Amino acid sequence: MPVAPNPAGPPGTSRSTSATIQPNILRYLVAVADERGIDLRPLFQQVGLDETVMRSAALRVSYRQGSAVIRRALELTGDEYLGLKVGAAQHLTAWGLLGFALMADDTLQHAIETGVKYQNLSGAMVVWPAGVGEEDGAFVLRADLPDPAMDPAVASFLIEEAFASVVTLSRLSVGPAFAPRAVEFSFPPPRQLDLYGALFRCPVRFGAPANRMVIDPTWARTRMPGRDPVSYASTLEMLDAQMASRRDQQDLLEVLEISVAQSLPMVPSFGEQARRHATSERTLRRRLADCGTTYEALAEGVRRERVEQLLLRPELTLRDIARRAGFSDERALRRAVHRWHGTSPVRLREQMLRTVRPAQ
Repeated sequence: MPVAPNPAGPPGTSRSTSATIQPNILRYLVAVADERGIDLRPLFQQVGLDETVMRSAALRVSYRQGSAVIRRALELTGDEYLGLKVGAAQHLTAWGLLGFALMADDTLQHAIETGVKYQNLSGAMVVWPAGVGEEDGAFVLRADLPDPAMDPAVASFLIEEAFASVVTLSRLSVGPAFAPRAVEFSFPPPRQLDLYGALFRCPVRFGAPANRMVIDPTWARTRMPGRDPVSYASTLEMLDAQMASRRDQQDLLEVLEISVAQSLPMVPSFGEQARRHATSERTLRRRLADCGTTYEALAEGVRRERVEQLLLRPELTLRDIARRAGFSDERALRRAVHRWHGTSPVRLREQMLRTVRPAQ
């Protein structure tokens, strides 16, 4: 399951900087943008990704990278319904081993529950709680955001993409006639409601208390056409092994992030980190490569997060921020912020404070 920032963790740390998410959404986002003649590849390079690594099955991206790409894609396309279109473009094959397990599962409801259990392997950028609701035994699937403070446009994209992909993959599995009983979104109604009705083919409500999809019991109990108990059981064994490995990776990344954050403005050397974890530099470097990242990228992510937190404090000068985040001077800070955001620290601070103040 995608992990929300840990409020109990040390100041300045968050798994949002860790590369732990399979980039399925971003791959389909590229495909949808390509159809419109919009090339997102330069944008990927800005956040540390390129076409070669995007084709790697081992690639993982961070929430920060994913959110930055989505935010910019929304700006470039000018399409506020982009999440619906990216979700509707997907296929179970993009989920690899997990997609095969869902196809071999017994019923649609059980397949969704399996997807929820192993969502950390699916590339999901929302949190999926699920269970049988009290609405005539209907199956209720809820989508939550990993961070309530997420940019509203990115949040809407992720929720729309999540429900659109569930409907699309369900139709590919149990038949094109599938439709939920109802879909509810917590955000305000958009300008074009007809797009939602055409995709979901059911009542769609906005401004609801939670993001939910309600599925009638008849559809929930529908048998999966490719069900195969033996294949399903053997696939789950492999998924369990992947989950155990993923937990180890996330633990390693979080420990290193905390170590860097607590040491700022100094960044511990790679050799020092290896000694702290009683391992060799070669082993630590290999383990980070298995996570799809490097120590340099991880440290930069922590410093970036620290800078963004400090910019929200108007009483701090740029010299203060540069010193606290471990930069040699203001000029180095400006170069880093421009590399991350394509703007100056002053303008970024103005934008961030405008976003925060209405919520206060």
